[in-house]
Amino acid sequence: MEIKRDSYLQQLISYRFDGMVKVITGIRRCGKSYLLKNLYKNYLLQNGIKEEQIIIIELDLAKDIQFRNPLLLSSYVREKVEKSKDEFYLFVDEIQMSDEVKNPYNEEGKKITFYDALNDLRSISNLDVYVTGSNSKMLSSDILTEFRGRSDEIRVHPLSFYEYYSTVGGDKNEAFDEYAFYGGLPLILSRPNDKAKMTYLKSLFQEVYIKDIVERKKVERPDVLEQILDLLCSSIGSLTNPVKIADTLKSKQVAKVSTNTIRSYIGYLEDAFLFSESKRYNVKGKSYFDSPNKYYSEDLGLRNARIGFRQQEMTHIMENIIYNELINRQFSVDVGVVYVRELNQNGNSVRSPREIDFVVTSGSKRIYIQSAYAMLTEEKTESELRPFSLIKDSFPKIVVRKDISKRWYDDNGILNIGLIDFLLDKDLI
Repeated sequence: MEIKRDSYLQQLISYRFDGMVKVITGIRRCGKSYLLKNLYKNYLLQNGIKEEQIIIIELDLAKDIQFRNPLLLSSYVREKVEKSKDEFYLFVDEIQMSDEVKNPYNEEGKKITFYDALNDLRSISNLDVYVTGSNSKMLSSDILTEFRGRSDEIRVHPLSFYEYYSTVGGDKNEAFDEYAFYGGLPLILSRPNDKAKMTYLKSLFQEVYIKDIVERKKVERPDVLEQILDLLCSSIGSLTNPVKIADTLKSKQVAKVSTNTIRSYIGYLEDAFLFSESKRYNVKGKSYFDSPNKYYSEDLGLRNARIGFRQQEMTHIMENIIYNELINRQFSVDVGVVYVRELNQNGNSVRSPREIDFVVTSGSKRIYIQSAYAMLTEEKTESELRPFSLIKDSFPKIVVRKDISKRWYDDNGILNIGLIDFLLDKDLI
């Protein structure tokens, strides 16, 4: 079964031999290696590149373990390509497995890292360098500094519903139900039954994600890390912060944990691409709040597996899916806040916040989106649309709903669109 990842493939093609290191990042098991070693490799072979011109190094496998030493990696590749006039393509898989080694010419100096090796190889005129990695701190946040503007990052996510449905076909509603339950990790599509899918997703946390974080970050309280993970999984789309999490852990009689430790552990989960944070943005004040914020799971199947496939509240799941879709489309996504003057119980005028689920921006372009499972009553409709009326600007406004199949505009120019229609229409925004 070939899963098409056309948007990512086109990015790789557009960056071909541009003099940069191509860094492919994303959660483990989301399809980075498949994209590079299957889809992109096949593209190259179909366009005149020979098999021997593609060098594949897999740092997570024993056969290539020596190349975790960046100096050995660099010398091996140089030896293969420098005496040839042919174009060569270097694919280094799971670059975060690379070691830091002492400088053989200055043992007291700065250690040699994979950044040094890749910057060295990037300078070879007939070599194009591609790497995959699963740790954002090691790659995303350090790229601009370490590569000094000499890299392209391609962030890969689990399958979008468009990619998922393009592969499985059939009834759209049935496909969506499966997607919302088991998520979009590509290997899910090859699992033979429900039990196998559940087992696969559950094992990923213990055998891959948690173990990876604990070992790499030297986590002193794995029990606290797992409790934070459970809390974030249970509260997707809800406002939270380290103080609130600390209070919750205290109520569960967990040994006292500082908010700084909790903040660090949340950062570790974000670094592993398991969660992403959406900050609250004051739409009229044009400023961000420090906290609380929302956290969304990178993959709903993983989230569902972690909490034993309970808590299937479609309102929160739907919101998470829309958030992931917007991030997939490379938008910046915030939680919007607008204020309205209201009378409180004492008859005093107070400033009350109203939430817009998503403030979606790309450059000067902005769109406001509400996620609404159903709007069956006037009261519910008024509640969902009220924040839009408080914005008072001309940017597009959309309500994504589960209870309709045909899209339409209301008298205020607000687009009402069904969830599946929204997810499958790549050109809508």
